Amino acid sequence: MTAPDHTTGDFTGQVVIVTGAGSGIGRAATIAFARAGAHVLGVGRRPDALAATEAEHPRIVAFPLDICAEGAADQVVRAAIDRWGRLDVVVNNAGITGMMPLAEVTAARITDMLTTNVTAPSLLASAALEHLRASRGVIVNVSSTFGHRPIAGASHYAATKAAIEQLTRSWALELAPEGIRVNAVAPGPTESEALASAGLPQAVIDEIKDDEAARIPLGRRGDPAEVAAWILRLSDAHTAWLTGQILTVDGGYELV
Repeated sequence: MTAPDHTTGDFTGQVVIVTGAGSGIGRAATIAFARAGAHVLGVGRRPDALAATEAEHPRIVAFPLDICAEGAADQVVRAAIDRWGRLDVVVNNAGITGMMPLAEVTAARITDMLTTNVTAPSLLASAALEHLRASRGVIVNVSSTFGHRPIAGASHYAATKAAIEQLTRSWALELAPEGIRVNAVAPGPTESEALASAGLPQAVIDEIKDDEAARIPLGRRGDPAEVAAWILRLSDAHTAWLTGQILTVDGGYELV
C-alpha cells in the first residue's frame, strides 16, 4: 500500500541535510523535502541504501559517511555548502536503538549509543551554526516516545532520547536571538529497519511489532511518511513562531 503524500510547504531553493537517510523516517523525510523543492544531502553509513534513496528524486544527493567518525560533522556541512552555497535545515535523524537490560550493560555499548544519539547530532548542529545563522534556519531533532516515557530493558536508549529532547529545548532558548528555531519530533513505534539493525531475530521482531500495535490506541504502527510530514511542517516558514517544542507522533501510544 502506498502511503499518502502528507507533505506541505514550499522549500524551493532551500538546502537540507538529513542524517540516517538510507531508510525509515530519514529516507521518507529526504524524499519529502526533495519533492517540496529542496536540495537534500542524504547522509548515512550504507552506500547501497543511500543510493536507493538518491534514486527517488534528482534533488537528492547521497553522502555516505559515518556521522560518528572524526570530523564527520564538518565534512557533511562542507559538502552541502560547496555544492549549493547555503544551508537552511538540519534534520538529526540518525540513531541507534537496542535492548540493553541493566544486568547486561557494558561501557562500550553505552558509549556507542551516546555517541550516535547525542554526540553526533550535537556536533552536526554546531558545525552548521554559521550557515543557519545566515539563513535563519531550522534544526529538527528526532527523539522518540521513549524520550519522555520509560521502557523496561532499553533504559539507555530512552536516556539518549531524553537528552535529545532537553538539548532541543536548550538550543531553542540559546539560538532564538539569532533567529534559529529548534524543534523535535518524537515518533512512536514506526516501520523501519531499526529492530533488524539491533540484531534481533525475525521472530522476536514480529512479536515486538504485534505487541506494539496492540497497545497503540489507533491500532497500528506508524508509517515513516507520517513522521516525515511533521518534520517538514516544523521546518516550514508557516511555523516560524514555534521553537523548543517536542511533537509526539505516536498514534496515542504515550496516553496509555
